[in-house]
Amino acid sequence: MNPFRIFPALLILILMTVLPGPAHADDAPLPAGVRQIVMIEGVTEYRLDNGLQVLLSPDDSRARTSVNMSYRVGSRHEGPGETGMAHLLEHLLFRGSPKYPDALAEFARRGLAANGSTTADLTNYYATFASDPDTLRWYLSWQADAMLNARIARADLDAEMPVVRNEMERGENSPFSMLMQQVASAAYVWHPYGRSVIGARSDVEHVGIEPLRAFYHRYYQPDNATLIVTGRFDARQVLRWIAQDFGAIPRPARTLPPEYTREPVQQGARSVTLRRIGGSPIALAQYHLPEAADDAYTALSIGAAMLADTPAGPLYQALVAKGLASNVFGFARAMKQPGYAVFGAQIQPDADPQAALAALTRSLETDAIGQLDQAALDRIRTAWLNDWKQIYNRSDALSEALSDAVAQGDWRLFFIERLRVQALTLETIRTQLGAWLLPSNRTSGLYLPTAEPKYAPVPAPADLASWIARIPAGTGRPAVGHFDTRPEAIDAATRRSILTLPNGPVELALLPKETAGGQVHAVLRMGFGNAEALRGQGLAPFATSAMLLRGAEGMSRQQIEDRLNALDSALSFSDDGNVLSLSMRSDRAHLPEVLGLAFHLLRNPAFPEDELERLKRSLRTHVENDAASPAYLVRNALQRHDQPWDPDDLRYTPTTDETLARIAALSRDQLQRFHARFYGAGHLSLAVAGDFDPEEVERSLRAGLEGWRTAPPYERLAEPWYAMRPETFRIPAPGKANAEYRAALPLKIRDTDPRWPALMLANYLIGGSEDSRLWQGIRVRGGLSYGVGSAVSASPFEDSGAWTLFASTAARNADQLRDAMRTVLDDTLKTGFTQAEVDQGVHSLLNYLELGRSDDRYLASRWSDYLDTGRSFAWQQHVIDQLRSLKAAQVNAAMRELLRPDQLSIAVAADPDPKP
Repeated sequence: MNPFRIFPALLILILMTVLPGPAHADDAPLPAGVRQIVMIEGVTEYRLDNGLQVLLSPDDSRARTSVNMSYRVGSRHEGPGETGMAHLLEHLLFRGSPKYPDALAEFARRGLAANGSTTADLTNYYATFASDPDTLRWYLSWQADAMLNARIARADLDAEMPVVRNEMERGENSPFSMLMQQVASAAYVWHPYGRSVIGARSDVEHVGIEPLRAFYHRYYQPDNATLIVTGRFDARQVLRWIAQDFGAIPRPARTLPPEYTREPVQQGARSVTLRRIGGSPIALAQYHLPEAADDAYTALSIGAAMLADTPAGPLYQALVAKGLASNVFGFARAMKQPGYAVFGAQIQPDADPQAALAALTRSLETDAIGQLDQAALDRIRTAWLNDWKQIYNRSDALSEALSDAVAQGDWRLFFIERLRVQALTLETIRTQLGAWLLPSNRTSGLYLPTAEPKYAPVPAPADLASWIARIPAGTGRPAVGHFDTRPEAIDAATRRSILTLPNGPVELALLPKETAGGQVHAVLRMGFGNAEALRGQGLAPFATSAMLLRGAEGMSRQQIEDRLNALDSALSFSDDGNVLSLSMRSDRAHLPEVLGLAFHLLRNPAFPEDELERLKRSLRTHVENDAASPAYLVRNALQRHDQPWDPDDLRYTPTTDETLARIAALSRDQLQRFHARFYGAGHLSLAVAGDFDPEEVERSLRAGLEGWRTAPPYERLAEPWYAMRPETFRIPAPGKANAEYRAALPLKIRDTDPRWPALMLANYLIGGSEDSRLWQGIRVRGGLSYGVGSAVSASPFEDSGAWTLFASTAARNADQLRDAMRTVLDDTLKTGFTQAEVDQGVHSLLNYLELGRSDDRYLASRWSDYLDTGRSFAWQQHVIDQLRSLKAAQVNAAMRELLRPDQLSIAVAADPDPKP
């Protein structure tokens, strides 16, 4: 339930008459009280007599369904003394109703990936789950009940209040979040956009239950809501359910309060300064913009992305390339009413923050706009349109995007913005940036007097009629065949083989299937060397992989990025000691070219000196920020505790100072030597899932690997079990309002152990869901933590695993949280789990597994793991069968045998002198 969800969507204010839409798609009669408005590219709008807006977008390409219930109320609608109400209500709705007393627990039991979010303009409740009519029916029924019957009780508010405070404190731990909030507060003198979504602490802590209920009954009404359903479902049946569940809710008699406040045009630069402990300097410059419905907003949004583009953009060249900052960023915030753009730089510790801020504002207001060219526009436009396609072709992302467009005033903005972006010209972008990026319109960390100020124009109300007329109505989405997600069906559909080449074999798992937009995902893994050969290499494996996208023979970093944009594809590299993994996302037409590009990058990296220096600066900044982070401190303490590895071993966990020394020691010559010695063919695997031609993939592999050297023989880096002395670490984290708890227990177990399925389930019931013992005890009843849980692991190769517990809390509650965690564990070991809890947990786990199998990225990743272990989805079916047969006695026995609270090593990072 994150109130700071940042999705730069389109915001809009429109008043228009909607013409009747086409007949219902299958010509079946609509339920009574439901009328169809319009269909656009497979998204159909309906209206109920009570005013509820419904958007349905059936998509059979993946076996998953997403539902969003979007209420057009956010922090913008709060009056004096009411700040934080919208966010508080989001929390309280999950506290349940008489009919649904614990919604979050029920979500977990049914395997829903569900949550809520609050922004300045919208409160949204959403869920994604493996397609199942019964689950969809239940969730729609819950949403209808929540609209009318949420409990909104004083006891629930009191119990949830520490959780909300903890959420506030998590935000207060971030210097960036706090600086953003203070800049926004200075930029908006009158409009509520200057207030934090989560609210003022004094308002939240003193809110009355009756004002909360009044706020709920005022805004949680059908005429102020949009229900969105996307993915695999029967549209006719869903409309009938919606009519049954929501149609009986009457249209409210109340009139929503009018909104009068508009922020006046800013008439001079404003400045704020924030001083805190830890982290690295940050510079921000914020400018007022028109609302997202305005044509000018699109030009400004794309212009902001062009200015902040990495590495070709003017801001990057003015700050990062000149050593004033480690990175830059910029984005326009799409709002229902006139919003803003933010540009910033993360400044390395040895640089001058004021000089960096001066360079940032000087570039924005005098130099950068003239440097923008057609190539920059083409690059950003291509990337934007590629992202749009990715969203449209993923039902869960489309559901979220439509919700964001609803927040901005009209769901059709999702389609309008595409037309706007396609129609943009460089002249329009330059003109709009020049009109709005002015010193008098800026709020930053520095005041700059101006002899002859210029003022930004007054935003005029937007008129979308001409754009709406250009959207073709009545269009549907291309049909995609059903895919059977049962493990045995996945195995049967997958081509397993070994491609034998002169320089070594390539293990293949190829799963061709129809997908929306012809999408395909792939994972290529390359293994090399052994623990002894890699001794003393430090950060060379990581840095070598991190540099592969920063330059190759005949290609700069920007050219690589542009090529991927042109191919509507994505590549990412990651290392795990002596294994390099390459993840790919492309489509049927471009996959062979992407594979060719990937092998070019693998075989011919350039390791440019300037890019290596930028990588080192970025790594230093990241490490120095981590050194003050409670989450990092507890994790690092436990990883280092009793570790058996010496500093030259790749498995060794270094200190912060050791990591900084390793970063400083990195050199181009070192990376070139590492690449020449270890990279090559010999131990390769490729897993592909999606719309592709298997024969074409094999031809691409042959071409990409032809003549490449053979890597040193690969031997997996063993991760054997080792004893860990129980110890408690108290780590000071001065100035941090939020504290972190983490505990670890090594387990001598392999995932082939007969106890493993029971252990998986025991962990799920202890801390793996919102219905777990830790969640219910620590968050729901105790109100101590915003996030609490546990995880268990077991190696498929050796008897080595771990049980981990984690939680965050206010620094003043750190000791209370530690004691409460122990109490929950002791009580659970004493009482055990009932058969009903076991059955419900198994049902939920199996639903999450099914949800995963509906995602092609998951399928490719899982196949890559199975190639490494010599398994297939038959292994997952084996685990499923074992889970289904579990008895409570087995689960309790495994838990009591392996979970030993006295053997836990615990790390707590907290401010030793927390403020009350």
